[in-house]
Amino acid sequence: MTVPVRGVPRTAPRGGRGLAPERPSAAAASDFERGIHVTSNPAIQRYLEHLRVERRVSPHTLAAYGDALARLEKLADEAQRPLRALQGAHIQRFAAQLHGAGLGARSIALTLSGWRGFYRWWSLQSDAAGLANNPVDGIRAPRAARPLPKALAVDEAVALAMHETPAGDAAEPASEEGAALAARDHAIAELLYGCGLRLGELLGLDVAAGAGSAGWIDIDDATAHVFGKGSKRRSVPVGGPALQALDDWLLHRPLLAGTPDGGALFVSRLGKRLSPNQLRSRLKAQGDRAGVATPVHPHMLRHSYASHLLQSSGDLRGVQELLGHASIATTQVYTRLDFQHLAKVYDAAHPRAKRK
Repeated sequence: MTVPVRGVPRTAPRGGRGLAPERPSAAAASDFERGIHVTSNPAIQRYLEHLRVERRVSPHTLAAYGDALARLEKLADEAQRPLRALQGAHIQRFAAQLHGAGLGARSIALTLSGWRGFYRWWSLQSDAAGLANNPVDGIRAPRAARPLPKALAVDEAVALAMHETPAGDAAEPASEEGAALAARDHAIAELLYGCGLRLGELLGLDVAAGAGSAGWIDIDDATAHVFGKGSKRRSVPVGGPALQALDDWLLHRPLLAGTPDGGALFVSRLGKRLSPNQLRSRLKAQGDRAGVATPVHPHMLRHSYASHLLQSSGDLRGVQELLGHASIATTQVYTRLDFQHLAKVYDAAHPRAKRK
């Protein structure tokens, strides 16, 4: 029996601790249906199942591990070496082959990390006879510059969040459906920027809390409850403008939600849960209409949320909690954005900042 690369993590029931029976979210199920890679290697199959069930990694992360191990399997076959007989020299050559084929340094580093984790796990299994060591230990990917996250300026982010497509413009003809779509897109932009939600977290929201729901918004308490990476539960405050936009969308939602879809908060024209590609396309178009020069994508609003919070508060730990980062090192990248902002202020305002 083969194990698909893509899978769905377990989710915890609301109001209690522990694990609930697995239930794929609509976004995860959509990913599951698209391009599933299947491996015939029993050790890899068991490792992926370990990641899915015991480690509860996200479907996106599971797919990345599967792709990395598929590369390893292919390269080992081409080298005519079984996986258990690979040595550090083979791994070094494989990494060089990937680099020569145009794979970026960051992608190679992630691939090596996936291979390293697989061998570390395999060495502890009963069928690890003949596996002398971890051949990936000590192998490093080419160094790559760490690009800063792309964040909007405060005025651009606010303009996008406040922007409402008027009924009857070129993008949406005057109709009840056009007004409903405009209300939905406005609520999405407000929640992405106002709560710092990930794309999957926002698309997993349901209208109300229920068994197996991946997230919901308590309007009375002004709080969004979501499950982030690794099915970690987190709650974030929802601001007044986002609540108002959400109220407006809920008034329009019944027009589009004629086809039941498990109570999804954000639905498409057909009443189905909005897909990632649909959301990306609509958000980019909304950014263009709002006059934002940079093409907008959902994670850019999460970066903007974090950067603007840190600029105003300086509370790195608080921003870490709101973003749901497991490590504060992940949040610290936004301090570099903050320094860039301060440097621009200095260059523009200080009389001795001019460079000849």
